[in-house]
This record gives sequence, structure tokens and C-alpha cells, in this order.
Amino acid sequence: MTEDELQTLLEKTLPAADLHGLFVEECQDQDVRLRFSLADGESWSTRVLLSLLDTALRASSGVTAEISHLNVTLLRPVQAADVVSLSRVIRRDGDRLHAEAWLFSHTVVEPILHATASLAIRPR
Repeated sequence: MTEDELQTLLEKTLPAADLHGLFVEECQDQDVRLRFSLADGESWSTRVLLSLLDTALRASSGVTAEISHLNVTLLRPVQAADVVSLSRVIRRDGDRLHAEAWLFSHTVVEPILHATASLAIRPR
């Protein structure tokens, strides 16, 4: 899937409230890099970071996949800047898969959050 195809699919599938200025920067075989931007007057809350995390995991594992198990580690506070996510599938097993995602403030230098998840693939 190309970056433009993934961008279109995410915009059609996700609620507008979960997009947060979503931009697909890179989409390779199993690695996906997304950028999220704050709207004027907004700040990143834990609830919003979890929404970004859900989007990143679903982008790497199939937009129709649903999280069944999630382990999140907050590593440092988020800054008032764009959030970049890197996510990838670690293992596929039938209709289940395991993925991980990293969230970074502005640049991919020091992560602010790391998560691993098990997802169930649902038919479209």
C-alpha cells in the first residue's frame, strides 16, 4: 500500500476526531510513520495520545484490526509539538497479529511512549 492509499483509507475509516492533522509520511512493507499535528488551542492529553497510538497500530496492521491486548509505557512528557509515530507488525498468526508503536515529540530522537499490542483482524 502506498502512502497516499493509506492516507485515504485512514481518513475514510477513522472518525474525524481521531485524525489530529494526520499525515502518512512513510509506508513500507510493515513499517508505518505517521505525523499528527495540534489544532490551535489544543494540547496533547493522555486520552489523545492513546487515540494516536490506536491509529498508529491500526495503520501498520490493517485498518480493520482491533486491539485486544495493549501494554503502554509512558517514557517522558509530551511537548506542544507534532507527534510522530513509528509502528510495525512483529508477528502474524492467522487472524491475530502482534505489533508495536513508538510515539515521539516532533522528531524521531527520544520516544515519549512505547506500546505493544495484540490485534484481531476483522473482515471489512
